[in-house]
Amino acid sequence: MQLQQAVNNVFVQLSETIRLLSPEQYAQQCSNLGNNTIGQHVRHVIELFQCLEGGYPDSSVNYEKRKRDITIETDKELALNLLQDIYSKLDKPDKELVLYASYDELSPEFISIPTNYFREVAYNLEHTIHHMALIRVGIKEVSDIILPEEFGVASSTVKHRKHVHSNIHSQ
Repeated sequence: MQLQQAVNNVFVQLSETIRLLSPEQYAQQCSNLGNNTIGQHVRHVIELFQCLEGGYPDSSVNYEKRKRDITIETDKELALNLLQDIYSKLDKPDKELVLYASYDELSPEFISIPTNYFREVAYNLEHTIHHMALIRVGIKEVSDIILPEEFGVASSTVKHRKHVHSNIHSQ
């Protein structure tokens, strides 16, 4: 599945970056991230994929019911293992799912939205890239690690930039 390969590419990039951080940098509050940590952003990414994995057998997903496991925020080795575990379980057939969400902190009721497994994997992939862009900001604050130019950038944007760049140089 092309989608699974795209997730792998992003997870490899994220994992390689996490490995470069010290445990202290991974868990350090970043003022540029509203005092959140890089680890908190990684946990958020992991838990959304875990919600999808956990809901697949019942054909439902509810991202609002994630665990919010602070151990993932502070233990980068655990986070790395969970990213690998998530990737290893992505190769499932597509099927119809129901997404449950409230979108209103005042209402206890959930709405149900028809979706499918591949659509939710794609959503989580884009969501991961968004959080990687935030992680990039945090890394600049806590370390001097030089990240690849495409870290935290959607593949469509990378393709567009390459196209524009090649057109400029071919003129």
